[in-house]
Amino acid sequence: MTTPAHARFAITGATGFIGRRLCRRIVADGGELVALVRKASAHRVVAAAGVRPVTGDLVTGEGLRELVRGADYVLHLGGLVKSRTDEGFRRCNEEGTRRLAEEVAASASPPPLVVCSSLAAAGPAREGRPRREEDPPRPVSRYGRSKLAAEEAVRALSDRLPATVVRPPIVYGPGDPAFLPSLLPMVRTGVVLKAGFGPRGYSLVHVDDVCEALLAAALRGRRLSAERPADGVYSVSDGTTHTWEDLCAALARALGRRRGPLVLPVPLALVGAVAGGAELVGRVRGVHPPLNRDKAVELRSAWWTCSMERARRELGFVPAVRLEEGLAELLAR
Repeated sequence: MTTPAHARFAITGATGFIGRRLCRRIVADGGELVALVRKASAHRVVAAAGVRPVTGDLVTGEGLRELVRGADYVLHLGGLVKSRTDEGFRRCNEEGTRRLAEEVAASASPPPLVVCSSLAAAGPAREGRPRREEDPPRPVSRYGRSKLAAEEAVRALSDRLPATVVRPPIVYGPGDPAFLPSLLPMVRTGVVLKAGFGPRGYSLVHVDDVCEALLAAALRGRRLSAERPADGVYSVSDGTTHTWEDLCAALARALGRRRGPLVLPVPLALVGAVAGGAELVGRVRGVHPPLNRDKAVELRSAWWTCSMERARRELGFVPAVRLEEGLAELLAR
């Protein structure tokens, strides 16, 4: 799908994993792009990509009015994926999203707002039944609850602005900051740890397919409704349920290895203890580690899968990148 020529997009989260890829896609299609950025260094990054920077911050609301002024579409990808406190998540993910939505709603002719949420907002699935949009959300982590609260903040304004939510599961691809970088070293050693015992399944989606879904949602997605909570919400994936063992074996093949790694289950209690220890070390170093107590809560659930049927039916979404192809391309770089 090609974006409309000369359409003006406003975006938050432009320097993030998905945001960088999405900006490149829109600019390549000839779209005009304005991005909310906080730091001078980020100004240079987005400007070099052909994007006009606007200084601002979701938490304070600075720059949001200028960002959305004259926009044909607003794409909201900004937010926190890690925070030591509920308050950190609330201020950025929930309140920041509300501030943005209020600025869009205040426009003379509010443009469509697309919120990039997360499967974490919906919560885990059951074995053999991927989550559907009409299933009542049951987030288990602080991050997931904050993303659901962000969705609800926008839905509360649905009578004043057209808005759509896209919920990706695990996203991988060029620039992946967390998932593959944490898994790849273990696969290379030939031994991979798995949280918990028994089967575990995951939905994945390539970053380019997420970008396609976000643009499709902007152009032809249904909009959120206060009366019908599932309307205007889309889960996306590559259409396959991947077990942990399948993922490790696929990554090993992409590395040119004939055999997959040995997968060793780790008791969930130990995972939680390690996550707590990693947070303590992170406090000393001034960082928040990828494996933290909130992430450990998500790891207790064995099935993080979602159906893409609604996105296929209403958005025309068809994933273009299969896992094997995506991994092969990524590791060939």
